[in-house]
Amino acid sequence: MILSVLSATGASGSSPGSPQPTLEDAQEQAGQAASWVEQNWSTWLGIGLRVLLIVVIACVLRVAIRRTITKLIDRMNRTAQAVDGTALGGLLVNVERRRQRSQAIGSVLRSVASFLIMGTAALMILGTFEINLAPLLASAGVAGVAIGFGARNLVTDFLSGVFMILEDQYGVGDTIDAGVASGEVIEVGLRVTKLRGDNGEIWYVRNGEVKRIGNLSQGWATAGVDVTVRADEDLDRVKAVLSEAGEAMSKGEPWNEMLWGPVEVLGLDSVLLDSMVVRVTAKTMPGKSLTVERELRWRIKRAFDESGIRIVGGAPVQVDGESAPDPTAGMAAPSAYASTTSPQSLAASPIPPANLSK
Repeated sequence: MILSVLSATGASGSSPGSPQPTLEDAQEQAGQAASWVEQNWSTWLGIGLRVLLIVVIACVLRVAIRRTITKLIDRMNRTAQAVDGTALGGLLVNVERRRQRSQAIGSVLRSVASFLIMGTAALMILGTFEINLAPLLASAGVAGVAIGFGARNLVTDFLSGVFMILEDQYGVGDTIDAGVASGEVIEVGLRVTKLRGDNGEIWYVRNGEVKRIGNLSQGWATAGVDVTVRADEDLDRVKAVLSEAGEAMSKGEPWNEMLWGPVEVLGLDSVLLDSMVVRVTAKTMPGKSLTVERELRWRIKRAFDESGIRIVGGAPVQVDGESAPDPTAGMAAPSAYASTTSPQSLAASPIPPANLSK
């Protein structure tokens, strides 16, 4: 019954001149399709299994490498936290900065590993389907060269940012001098570093344009104060007063944390006819040198006032017992010609010409 319906449908839908399909034709076509599938099913199965194997290996390798990188970064953070609070940790950067740096390094490494693994797997899959990869690789090479020339500044900024993070040249919270700008680092990116200037302005510095970096927040800083006193002062007394002021400062809060060494009197920095300069230095916490210098100057001035030692500088030193020089001694006397009504000015005035019209 079904065959009769199909025959009737085919007869009604075909044109009068076209040959009528028969059951034998349908059976022949089905047999050819079955034989073609039977001949090629092994090839399809092999290709499918190969693609599946490549995808599984790539995924497993990607997960394993990413976990390895994550564990390595976590171990670095634990090691950094172990030395934090010790003498060695004080010379290093803070924990928060190490954490941000390790996260940035881990993100870059994971991205690079994923790109390499998945890119290689994609090329292997295309090769499995017997696709000629030579034109594709050549086109990718040409496109890469074109993009490299067009975006060379972007590539330079990116690579410079990667090496800055890997080498730990600076981090968030550091005060740096990048040549083109200086200030406190508020954000470190792979392409741009963001700085906060002294007046509150924000500087966006491209990493590729930074040729030199002066980090003022790593290790330790030095506070230096030059004290100018009279040339006839007793040097031993001056040194004793300076040492006492520095020792008292190193024992007080919060200066005992900012000072990482004793306040040292280095000696005479220069000697003039009427004055001499004594140099005082101290090793301080990074970024606290200016604060320590201001406090040290304050304490030295108070100590010198209590001891009767005078700090000089700028104007010439006046010796005790001598009268102050007259400020008008070097001024010339007023000239008689300055007044237009004086006899000298009238005598020097030119004689007006006579009126020739009369």
